[in-house]
Amino acid sequence: MSTAVLKPNAIPAPVIGSRLDPRGNSLNLIRLVLAFMVLLAHSWHIVGDGNGWGFRGENLGGWAVAGFFGISGYLITASRFSNRIGPYLVHRVARIFPAFIVCLVVMAFGFAPIAYVIQHGSLQGFLHAPTTPLNSIFANMTLHIVSYDIAGTPAGVPYAKAWNGSLWTLYFEFLCYLLVALIGFLPLFKKTPWPIIGAFAMSVVIWANIDSLKPYLQSNLDFELAARLVPYFLGGAVVQVLSSRVGIHKVAGPVAIVLAGLSIFLVDGFGGQLAAPFIAYGLLWISTWLPQPALVARHDISYGAYIYAFPVQQLLAVFGGYHWGVWWFTLAATVCTIPLAAASWFFVERPVMRRAKKSA
Repeated sequence: MSTAVLKPNAIPAPVIGSRLDPRGNSLNLIRLVLAFMVLLAHSWHIVGDGNGWGFRGENLGGWAVAGFFGISGYLITASRFSNRIGPYLVHRVARIFPAFIVCLVVMAFGFAPIAYVIQHGSLQGFLHAPTTPLNSIFANMTLHIVSYDIAGTPAGVPYAKAWNGSLWTLYFEFLCYLLVALIGFLPLFKKTPWPIIGAFAMSVVIWANIDSLKPYLQSNLDFELAARLVPYFLGGAVVQVLSSRVGIHKVAGPVAIVLAGLSIFLVDGFGGQLAAPFIAYGLLWISTWLPQPALVARHDISYGAYIYAFPVQQLLAVFGGYHWGVWWFTLAATVCTIPLAAASWFFVERPVMRRAKKSA
């Protein structure tokens, strides 16, 4: 969901292994695969066929989001430690907000009117029916999703009144960006890896004790979701701050994946969060040897795929696509999502990021 280019000289040569080549990796492809894993996971919900594949209390989409956050933690921490606060924030806002707001507009005035006509036979009352299209944009434009339906659509589908069940994670990812922005002001965090390691350990302890903390926070859902996701981001940050000592190594990569698996399957409740550095390291190691098509290397459509997949799936469901079954439905949704993801990249994301780099 995020793109940050590591400066070649930003990280000293590691003691073991080698630094991640900012150009010679397949992170674009890995993020794209993770985005379509989320699409597949949502297909089960949208066709009304249960939660789908999953393990250790998390479905396929949840583990994909964990991978997203781990990669982001690695890249964004590097970006903050090698940039002043101004350019850093400009780049982060440019990467997330413009495409997100365009997606809100497309849902409100592209997808929702089609569903409304199918439900009511005309557009009469569409602009005034709660949640109104304009309010759906305004209420959600800060990334904190408080309204999921638009004018009562989609209705008559297995997963009704929700146009986009993916966008909620962006709020917490951006909170992680702000956390790293604040960390970057503290010289100690740049001089030694221990503060980041300590912050990660604290985040795991918080999630491990989330049930005990809930009463003190009135079971605040935002706190619970942040406690669940922040360790994955900080896990990637740990890999980044240790990268001057431990680079990407052909033996350490498989070992990290094994350790991640052991943690996930042997530690109840917080094994995934505890495994976060190993998950991030394993994905980075995979990116050093997994072939990536040149087209994917040049054009990162993973963010567009992530934000448009769910509304595409819901629109297909409005037309009765949920009767096709999970696999045909997933195939159709994938084919229909790719053009929107590409349009988001070519006409919104890439132009805005280029402008941001020039202005910063």
